[in-house]
Amino acid sequence: MTVANLTPEAKTRSRGRPRAFDMDAALDAALRVFSERGYHAASISELTEAMGLASGSIYKAFKDKRGIFLTAFAHYRKLGRRRLEAMIASAKTGREKVFQMVMYYAELSYGEAGRKGCLVVGGANDFGLLDEEAAAHVVTAFTADEKLMADLIRIGQEDGTIPKTVDPDAAALAFLCFTKGLRVIGKTGRSREEMLSAAEAGMKLVT
Repeated sequence: MTVANLTPEAKTRSRGRPRAFDMDAALDAALRVFSERGYHAASISELTEAMGLASGSIYKAFKDKRGIFLTAFAHYRKLGRRRLEAMIASAKTGREKVFQMVMYYAELSYGEAGRKGCLVVGGANDFGLLDEEAAAHVVTAFTADEKLMADLIRIGQEDGTIPKTVDPDAAALAFLCFTKGLRVIGKTGRSREEMLSAAEAGMKLVT
């Protein structure tokens, strides 16, 4: 059918609606750009090319680069949380659950994944003092990890696999610093063996 043969309704629909796209695939592509380049260095042109979208579709769906980042950030956290919770659920004791949470970050801190880095840690650097709303999303992510770790430590204390002398809140904060530090060091090209050894050493926090 040619443009001339389209009905007025069809012409309006064709011109007014952006081409449908796979949102998850587009956000995955945006995550790669932000993780590798950082928020400030990532350009709209890089994002549109990676996401396979025209600039018009980008602006209609997200408004601007900040909108892309915030949407991608929420997507990143949702996927990561799902994988983390699956690993924790596979462990039987509280101590094993703590170790699985530490291992989750250790496994992301070497090779290609390690060099890409962590969007949450990167977001803390990019938005800490510049964007209160975006910074609040980063704080929420950190707080959620800290609370989850404290809860797992308490489970371990209840089942006897973690000593009662361990302060759950202090240890959880220490683990937060440790696991986010793994993601930073992972950008320097450390090996899997090094990161797994670090994970084992980190468990001394609950000994």
